[in-house]
Formats: sequence, C-alpha cells, structure tokens
Amino acid sequence: MLERLQEIILDYQEMTLDPGIARRMRVKSVRGKATVCIGVRRCGKSTYMFQHMLRLLDEGVPRENLLYINFFDDRLHGLQHDRLGLISEAYFLLYPEKKNTEKIYCFFDEIQVFSGWEAFVERLMRTENCEMFITGSSAHMLSRELATQMRGRAVSWELFPFSFREFLDFKGVNSVQPFSTKQRLVVSKLFDEFLESGGFPEVAGVEKLLRIRLHQEYFNAMLFRDLIERYDISHPRAVMDLAHWLTDNIASLYTVNRLTGFLKSLSYHAPKSAVSDYLSWFEDAFIFFTVRVFDASVARSNTNPKKVYCIDHSMISSISSGILVNAGHLLENLVFTALRRVTKNIFYYKTKAGREVDFIAQQERGKRMLVQVCESLADPKTRKREIAALEDAMTELGVRESVVVTRHESEQIHVECGTVHVVPAWSFLLSLDEL
Repeated sequence: MLERLQEIILDYQEMTLDPGIARRMRVKSVRGKATVCIGVRRCGKSTYMFQHMLRLLDEGVPRENLLYINFFDDRLHGLQHDRLGLISEAYFLLYPEKKNTEKIYCFFDEIQVFSGWEAFVERLMRTENCEMFITGSSAHMLSRELATQMRGRAVSWELFPFSFREFLDFKGVNSVQPFSTKQRLVVSKLFDEFLESGGFPEVAGVEKLLRIRLHQEYFNAMLFRDLIERYDISHPRAVMDLAHWLTDNIASLYTVNRLTGFLKSLSYHAPKSAVSDYLSWFEDAFIFFTVRVFDASVARSNTNPKKVYCIDHSMISSISSGILVNAGHLLENLVFTALRRVTKNIFYYKTKAGREVDFIAQQERGKRMLVQVCESLADPKTRKREIAALEDAMTELGVRESVVVTRHESEQIHVECGTVHVVPAWSFLLSLDEL
C-alpha cells in the first residue's frame, strides 16, 4: 500500500491545478488549527482548495511541499480506516529531508469518507510541522468529529454553489455598483439566466438538457453516497421518495406527521423517528434546509410546521415533477440560499393576525431583516396581502424597515410603522454579498 500511496501523491503533484473562478468567500487560516471547508457535493470545494494551493505556489512554496489527497480516489479502496497514518509515512519516504525541517501543507479532500480521520489529522498537526486544509460534504459528521476528537484544533467554513455575484464573475461582468443604465440592463438579463441555470459551477453556461442531466446525477450522488451508503439506510427507496416529495413541495410547510403519513401511503414502514433522522441527514449533507417559525419558545418553534428549501433553485426544476413548483417558489428558494450564506438564523414569521412573512433573518448585533418574496406586486390583491403581512410584523417586532424581493420591480412604500423597500431580486442578492 505504501508504494500505491506514493504513486497517488506524485500523481497529484504532477496534475494541472484548475484555478476556476475566484470565490468571494474569504477563508482565514488560524495558526495551529485545521482549516475545514464544508459544503454540498460539486459546489466547488476542490477548486477552492486548488486556488489556495496556487496562491502558495505563487508565494514560493515548493510543489513537493503540497500533499494533496482526494479520498474519493478509487485507488484508496484498499487503505484500512485505521491505517491512515500510512499517508504521512509514504510522503516522508518520498521526501525524508523535509521531515521536521520544512512546513508541509496538507490538503485532504472529502476526508469524511474514512472513519477515524480526525485522530489522524490531529496527530499530524501535533507531531509534524504542517498546515492542514480539509474539505467535506457533511456538516454534522465533521462538526461532531472536530469537536470531540480534535479538541478545538479546527475552524470550519461553509461553501455554497455560486452566488449571483460569483456568477457575474464567471460571466466576466463587473458587479460593483453604481451601475450605468446599460450595466443595469446587462446585470438584470444575467439574473434571468442565473435564475434558469442555478449556481453549481459545472452547469454554468451549459445547455438545458445537459444541465438537467448533471443536476439529476448530483442529486442521486448526494442521496446515495451522503445518506444511504453513509448511514446504511435499510429502505433507500423511502429516502428517494421523500426527497422527491420535498423537492415537489419546496418553500411549503410540512410536519413530520405528514411526511410519515406520505411514506406510509407508499407502503413504507418508516416511523416518525426515522423520518426525523432523514430530514436531519438531508440538512447535514446540504441538500435540503428546514426553516422554523420565529418564536421565543423553542418548544413551540419546533412543534409548529416547518418550511423546506433546497441547496439550489435550478436543481429543483431539474428534479421536481413540476406540478406544484412555480416560478414564485423558485425565487423564494433563491432568496433563502442567499440569506443562508449570510446567516444560519433564518425563520418564517407568523403575525398575531395569522399573516405570514417569508423570512426573518437574524444578523450580527441582533439586527433583524424582514423579507417577503413575491414575483410581482402588480396585482392589487397580492400587493395588499404582502404589505399587510410586513406591516403587522414590523409593528409587532419594532422593525422600521422591511424588504419585498420581486422579479424586476423597484419602489419604496411608506407605511405607518416605517418603510417597505421593494427591490428587484438581482439588487437584493448583490446587497447581501456586501454585508
């Protein structure tokens, strides 16, 4: 196995590093701690790692000092989980003169597929002169292992598919405001393309049928490799059917009882506890996200119906049956993922009169952002309903400003309790990137 590992190490040192599109996420390394990048499959974690490797090479670090391993490499199949130490042994057999004399930069991609990895990483950091960079596709497994085994010797960051600003970077379009009239038109048109294609880097710019096929392959890989195989699920078909139900009901309310009943109607014998586990695992793998109602009581918040969103709005179109999902749901999902990049503290709000506000996002220093998503306010009934919900929420929460995100409309509506800003989605997304 040592010779095979040496072959793998040398192969990776000879590969061409694709710089891709520079991401807007600025990961900061902390001395003495592993830098961990977590995110959904195919969101660009490996490319982001390559970008960091290229920066080190530009700074004069020798290529031989970069130890990169992709743990999805089939050639690692014969490596026993308790023998991960062979990786460092193989490296220092190749470069014995570097041991304890030069800093080694270790890049371990999708390391969570090997159980016991955390002890291996912790030992390397403790005994060798090295910096550690890790990627993984499971928030729960990595966070749990980092906390229990690495004794606080890691800092984790989340990476998502392209934001709209990163999509503009991919298109070579300046995203710094203010815009000229022509620039505004270009950005608005590109937003329509972003709404159609989504944020996964590989699908940007590809034609529709290929995009759908790629999304479907991503989705199946997420379910099988990140859930079914990892958790040894005995009823994989139930997980698949549940995932498709959630995709068909994106941006809608659900309860565990309802989902359990749905699986029961398909003759699956999945108890409520199993369904709760499935939902938790979906979120761990960054496939689906749950949004609870805003309530001071955690118990009430947990028992109320929850809303579901997907990692990528365009993937929904490629996966769902199309019967229940409409353009408004996709826009709402896009706004959710944009907010999720900024904060994990996102809820929906129910006013005392029973009106619903799509999102209340808790920002730094306790500031609250009320956000309603609506394709258009042109219909007077829609306008009245959406503004009334925001007015109630602003009054009850003591918030002076709120936002209605629309497809293209822009205005300011002054109400008794403050101001409602109606903004086109592209402008809202760019403003969030600046927070």
